[in-house]
Amino acid sequence: MRGRLPHPREKGGPDTGPSPVDRRKTGSKHHLICDGRGTPLKVITTAANVNDITQTLALVDGIPPVAGRPGRPRRRPDALLGDKGYDSKANRLELRKRRILPVIPRRGAPNIQGLGKLRYVVEQTFALLHHFKRLAVRWERRTELHDAFVSLACALICWRRLKKHRS
Repeated sequence: MRGRLPHPREKGGPDTGPSPVDRRKTGSKHHLICDGRGTPLKVITTAANVNDITQTLALVDGIPPVAGRPGRPRRRPDALLGDKGYDSKANRLELRKRRILPVIPRRGAPNIQGLGKLRYVVEQTFALLHHFKRLAVRWERRTELHDAFVSLACALICWRRLKKHRS
């Protein structure tokens, strides 16, 4: 019995689930919120079959205080841009209660003109995040390890942006 685990473990860990687009193979999904420049503010990892709607408010609540102008640091954005995956009446109402303007196209309706130019920033941040192969292909079973690598990748993205602006 040398080299074998005494008890078989669940493959992939608790934050993996069947992907609806990849023939039910297990996978993870990253939900991301970033500022207008593409700096990641909060990333949540869930199973691949978790709907985007369920993570909207958790992402907004997870935004850390962002300093910039004199005074109290900001904790909420003025507007929230999202794709059609984040469209729901409950999310729109909750965002409006928090004085956040939801800029989310409705499902089944034509896309909002010019939104792609703004969404590009988020898609570029996803591409930078998944440039780290360890995040694009998940090898860790433990959620804590994967979340640590996500945090490290976000820190590297922020550091590279600061380094680029200083030069």
